[in-house]
Amino acid sequence: MAVNYGSKRVVVGAHYGLRDWLAQRVTAVLMALFTVLLLAQVLFTAGPIGYDKWAGIFSSQWMKVLTFSVIVAMLYHVWVGVRDIWMDYIKPVSIRLSLQVFSIVWLVGCAGWAIQVLWRL
Repeated sequence: MAVNYGSKRVVVGAHYGLRDWLAQRVTAVLMALFTVLLLAQVLFTAGPIGYDKWAGIFSSQWMKVLTFSVIVAMLYHVWVGVRDIWMDYIKPVSIRLSLQVFSIVWLVGCAGWAIQVLWRL
């Protein structure tokens, strides 16, 4: 004889909660630290701000790798936020899926452009 205790709760959804909340905080901290580092380099180097100064900041390999990491973190940060907005406020599945696909294509395009700009310096 089977005994069923408690309510039969059907759990649905993708269960992104804690993982995405934590990812948002970690990527935000990484972007904030990068911003502070970049501002320090701009403020504490002599001379006027121009292309040569920007190219000098991003010319070292460690800065290019760090910038690439921040670009990837920013893309993930944006994707989690936009995806949550689409899931929370757009109820028709076809429209939500279309917006999510458009968002992914747009973010990949932005990533390609940002990386192209970075490696040209």
